[in-house]
Amino acid sequence: MENKEFRTFNGTIDKTDGRLVSGYAVRFNEPSQNLGFIETINKGAITEDTINKSDIYARLNHKEDAVLARCRYGKEGSLTLELRDDGLFYMFEAPDTQFGNELLEHIKRGEISSSSFAFSVDETDKTAQRWYKEDGQLKRTIYKIDKLYDVSPVFEAAYLTTSCYSRDAAKAVKEMDEKVNKKMDYLKGVIDSL
Repeated sequence: MENKEFRTFNGTIDKTDGRLVSGYAVRFNEPSQNLGFIETINKGAITEDTINKSDIYARLNHKEDAVLARCRYGKEGSLTLELRDDGLFYMFEAPDTQFGNELLEHIKRGEISSSSFAFSVDETDKTAQRWYKEDGQLKRTIYKIDKLYDVSPVFEAAYLTTSCYSRDAAKAVKEMDEKVNKKMDYLKGVIDSL
């Protein structure tokens, strides 16, 4: 039987009127608040393989029936997941449903600015995690997450550095184009210098 765990994070919020919702569900190598222990998700604990073997939902505050988006085994769906150097980033268009509209209203009012994720660790894999005491504090480092179940905008946080915000899709595309153009200019400069 899988032991599903939930972790929440706090972050910043962009209060615009768009329906695009995005944020960090997981931040790597950053300690959690005190959960009875301090937990750190190691960079590399989530891989493309983890995503590809997981059916991942975006849910409002982890409520089972409050589905906002879905990514089926990394291949299809309305939820986009992106592994970055500093964590797992997610993005989706809030649906025009009760829960989608409720989410946008809570974001707009500043009541939701945090994200969370549900996961399991293979308890039989001795290299997946490490429990230890340091300075009298119980600590846990997770090296390998077996499955992800959801990434959720939530009200309360266990980690302080995740985020959830909404913005206009056009603004998001423009920002992405600017990043791509900067990277292309950089690569051009490297090639020209050879």
